[in-house]
Amino acid sequence: MKRQTGVVFLVLAALVAIGTAAAHLSCIYLGPKCYVAQMAPPQIVESAINGTYLAPIGTVFASGIFVVLGLYALSGAGFTGKLIDKLPLVNYAIYAIATLCIIRGLLPLQLWLRHPEKVNDTVFYVGIVWLMTGLLYLVGYRICSTKPTSI
Repeated sequence: MKRQTGVVFLVLAALVAIGTAAAHLSCIYLGPKCYVAQMAPPQIVESAINGTYLAPIGTVFASGIFVVLGLYALSGAGFTGKLIDKLPLVNYAIYAIATLCIIRGLLPLQLWLRHPEKVNDTVFYVGIVWLMTGLLYLVGYRICSTKPTSI
């Protein structure tokens, strides 16, 4: 039962990561307003407006990173074999991903505590989502990688 909880946590983390990739990719189809709504850097928004390649190439690259993060969560959950191959350095990668997600989540929250006027609602809630995602990676993998004890 405990291992199943870890698997659920890692699957949820994978869904967040792959959902983020899909959301980023939607900008290519939906255009500059989508880039603005997702708070893309001004150079990316300008590229989308002007129809240059920076925005779509950057979007595909960023989305690819999120897909890889999702695949590592699935690999850490043990979905290897038919679905995906076991990915290299899963142990190190999961802890690195968890750490980065937790830091990404804490940065806007600490700014909100010190200067609430500088953090809008979207940034605040995105921070909470990434903090929770980092914890899902961390706790889920710890549960899944713990060896069962014999009685």
